[in-house]
Amino acid sequence: MIKHTITLAALVLSLGLVAPALAHEAEKGPNGGALIDVEGHHIELVTAPDALTFYLSDDKEAPLDASGAQMKAIVQDDGKTTQLELVPALPNKLTATTSAPVGSGAKVVITGSLPDGHKLQGRFVVP
Repeated sequence: MIKHTITLAALVLSLGLVAPALAHEAEKGPNGGALIDVEGHHIELVTAPDALTFYLSDDKEAPLDASGAQMKAIVQDDGKTTQLELVPALPNKLTATTSAPVGSGAKVVITGSLPDGHKLQGRFVVP
């Protein structure tokens, strides 16, 4: 339990330390969410009242297969931090259910690895 708490605390501290080189400024993506470029991959975050959905694509906007991805989202919202395991959904989605809507200004970090072993980390601020 202590090790898990320390790991989570380190991840929380890294929310503000994600290097700008990891991702460019968010643009509007094809699904209406915030879209960032992370090391030649595009990640789009779409929020719903009870879920977060991340869409994965390559640098040419082609969908990336999400099956086998092992990724999580860390959400810092209204003074609370929540870690969510992301579930792959075909063709190129990663989803997580939230217990409450994610508010404007919340920070969301996605981290983990794709099926090919490529590690990604990106940071969003919910508009």
